[in-house]
Amino acid sequence: MSNLSSVELKTFVPAKDFARSRDFYQALGFNMRWSDDNLAYMHHGSCSFMLQNFYVREQAENFVMHLLVEDVASWHRHLSATRLAEHFSVRMGELVDQPWGMREFVLFDPSGVLWHIAQNT
Repeated sequence: MSNLSSVELKTFVPAKDFARSRDFYQALGFNMRWSDDNLAYMHHGSCSFMLQNFYVREQAENFVMHLLVEDVASWHRHLSATRLAEHFSVRMGELVDQPWGMREFVLFDPSGVLWHIAQNT
């Protein structure tokens, strides 16, 4: 099985308002490497996903992403200072130390997708 290597795993994240979601993710810090009317390739560091111009409420509100970062407190301070949640009318939680060895906060995107932004402790 040595020739069966993988390079990357990407998910397709739903967007209720595609333009607003693209703006949100760019404000969050993702670079939009490519986009057309239906997809946007979003990238940050070694992480990426495809934002799709597709929305089903039940799917979006049960969709969860986990972003592991080096300094979660800096991310939280930056997003609080830039008032990202207020600007996009979304919810952002406080920093929480989890019993499974991570410090994290949650952030909802404009379509209801839940993000856990965390670092290992």
